[in-house]
Formats: sequence, structure tokens, C-alpha cells
Amino acid sequence: MPQRKERADALRNREAVLAAADALFARSESPRGVSMDDIAAAAGVGKGTLFRRFGDRAGLVRALFQARIEPLRQAVETGPEPLGPATAPRERVLALLDAVLRLKLDNRHLSLALEEDGTTSPYEAGHYTWWHGTLQESLRRLPGVADSGFTAHALLAATRADLVEYLASHERMPPEEMRDRLAAYAAAVLGPV
Repeated sequence: MPQRKERADALRNREAVLAAADALFARSESPRGVSMDDIAAAAGVGKGTLFRRFGDRAGLVRALFQARIEPLRQAVETGPEPLGPATAPRERVLALLDAVLRLKLDNRHLSLALEEDGTTSPYEAGHYTWWHGTLQESLRRLPGVADSGFTAHALLAATRADLVEYLASHERMPPEEMRDRLAAYAAAVLGPV
């Protein structure tokens, strides 16, 4: 069955909602401080429109984050080195972790909202399982990594949004230092070249 084309007004409303939510999350001190009422008012739509379109606040956050991750997903699935599938495993693992960290640094409050949505475990979320599977696949190709599944979880734990936010806000760690420390940690976990 062919997919129905979205009406122009529905598409405009969707874009207005995503832009309003994006702006509100970016300005908010805490992702919990942004309500569906706030987003509806900022977008100039009724609250019912939000619920019909996105289901709930978590669905809206997932849609907004999906728009952010899609170019990165394309680079990982079909792109060139250092993220693409033809990259040597060790270099790809390091590049994947750096990409996750940069994504979370660039979208700190949105990342927090996504991981705090409370609907399921963050480890069951689609974006996490995709990152984990991609990282695990590269880890499997490395000699000396005995348990690629656990190692992928352990490495991704160093990029959790709450940790990134703590390091950036409370410890005032500059993004470049955070990236350097993650690279050094990952290299230590992977062992010598």
C-alpha cells in the first residue's frame, strides 16, 4: 500500500512543533522544565495536535532526536572513513564513540530528555540499540576483545547524557578535553595496537 502524502498544513505544523521544541529544550535549564503545553504554545498549535502527531512527550523527543541523528546514521551505515563500514575496526570504534559524544555535547538537553523519558530503559531505546549493535560489530572484529557486547555497553556508558551534562556543567570540562579523555579511555579498553 503506498504511503499517503502528508498534507501541507500538517507538515507545517510538524515543522513548527519540532522547531519550537528544539528551541525550548536548548534554552531550558532542565529537560523536565519543558512541557507539552509550553511546546504547543510556542508552536502555535493545540496540545491535541502534539498528542495526535507524536503520542506523548517521549515520542516528540524521539522525533526531534531522530532528525539530529539521521545524517550521522547515514555516515555510519554507508559513508566513508572514519565512520563508514570500510574503516578498520579499531579506528571505527574510536570514531563511533567520538561521534556519539559530539552528538550529545551538541544536543545536551535534548539528549538528557531522551534518556530520561521514563517510558523504558534507555538501553532498550532504538537509538541506543543501534549504537550498541554498530559498536559491537566493530568490536567483534578486534582481536583480544573477548566480550564485544559487554565492552560496547561499557564504552557507551562513558557517553551517557547525564555524565556528559555533569562533566560539562558541574566540572566545567571543555568539550575537547572530554573527547580526548574518552579517546584515551577507549584506547586503554581496547588494549595495545
